[in-house]
Amino acid sequence: MTRGLQMNDVTKYYAEGSNRIAALDHVTLSVEPGEFVAVVGPSGSGKSTFLSIAGAMLEASEGEVKLNGHTLSTLTAKELSNIRLQEIGFIMQSSNLVPYLNVLDQLLIVKRMSSTVTREDKQLATKLLEELGLGAKLTSLPEELSGGEKQRTAIARALINNPNVILADEPTASLDTKRAHEVVSLIAQEVKSRQKAAIMVTHDERMLEYCDKVYRMEDGKLSLFPLKDIYK
Repeated sequence: MTRGLQMNDVTKYYAEGSNRIAALDHVTLSVEPGEFVAVVGPSGSGKSTFLSIAGAMLEASEGEVKLNGHTLSTLTAKELSNIRLQEIGFIMQSSNLVPYLNVLDQLLIVKRMSSTVTREDKQLATKLLEELGLGAKLTSLPEELSGGEKQRTAIARALINNPNVILADEPTASLDTKRAHEVVSLIAQEVKSRQKAAIMVTHDERMLEYCDKVYRMEDGKLSLFPLKDIYK
């Protein structure tokens, strides 16, 4: 079974009056396990639509999306829900932590969504948080964390179900330069060590040095952006 994420000739249309607008226009992309890919581009270029389709939250109008060997268009709503929970780890612009849950429970609530929480789950969550430098923050609430600590908690939460694909939407949007580098380097490290296929949508060109490939989205079209052009 092919791992990672494959999008083949994917198009997404929206109706605008009597016209049909292509928010995504024949996008083809493959991200393999252990590969960290960035997608850059101006606002309104189709990045959000792209990420929603890659994350099984939006259905493509045309083309095929395969996630960890599953062809998404053939799955039921329940199967797609399970894919989102078990196969994809989401890291959003803001950490989206639950205000009244401590750091450890931020991870365990993901486990509760699919099953009861076991002692092994708690041990795994604790180990994951310790690996990300949050071992002393297990009982802290979100309001007691720095911006970088919140995003590290969000990274741990994205990894707790051992998903095969990581999708990060502007993960450095609310961080200063130091914290931004800290967070993206951690994502890159986890992608490599755990062999995840990862896509980061970003406006932050400072973070592209951590990525294996960079794509540019413009007017719904995706093109590979040579890394040598970024670092001229």
